[in-house]
Amino acid sequence: MDVIEVLPRLRMLRFPVGSAYLWRDGSELTLIDTGTADRAAEIEEALDGGLRRIVLTHWHEDHTGSAAELAARHGAEVVAHRLEAPVIRGRTAGAPPVLEEFEVAIRAALPPLPAAPPCRVDREVEDGDVLDFGGGAVVVAVPGHTDGSIALHLPGPKVLFTGDAVANVGRTMMGVFNTDRVRAVESLRRLAELTVETAVVGHGDPVTHGATAALRKAAAATGP
Repeated sequence: MDVIEVLPRLRMLRFPVGSAYLWRDGSELTLIDTGTADRAAEIEEALDGGLRRIVLTHWHEDHTGSAAELAARHGAEVVAHRLEAPVIRGRTAGAPPVLEEFEVAIRAALPPLPAAPPCRVDREVEDGDVLDFGGGAVVVAVPGHTDGSIALHLPGPKVLFTGDAVANVGRTMMGVFNTDRVRAVESLRRLAELTVETAVVGHGDPVTHGATAALRKAAAATGP
């Protein structure tokens, strides 16, 4: 795992597949996503404060894999969209992606990921709810990757956690492996309307300057 300081209060935890993020408010930490099920020990090495909450952007195993272990060890509150919560809890199965032609080879080349153990969800959120970190983190519903995917917008510091609604691998683009392309495009365009300077994504490099312009360019380049 690589630990990258994106901002003085924001660190990126980069894994072989995907990333998680730590946001600091004083001595209190918020973890956004948790990597796969074999990453808890590495994440704990990066904790230099109390883990107050874990926010899961969606149910996929590369985002929720270590959530149950970390939540149990630290007593952290687990937050997810109400549509993702039954899958994260292990009560229902999540819908598979509808692969576009170019995605078939990408998916085939990926290594198999360990299953995510069921994890409690303490707070189910909806679009527009506000979480108590970063001066008020606004939940932005971004369905399309999964039905209950969320982004988190911090208006004060102008930071956006996109989850897998956006990727930044070589260029800023809509994320891949979506269940509903039309809704995914709509979600990307919604994020492009926000005023943000820094955007951190589920896969790829952070956009550390001019994130709104990068998102608008990606949205304009994405067809229906």
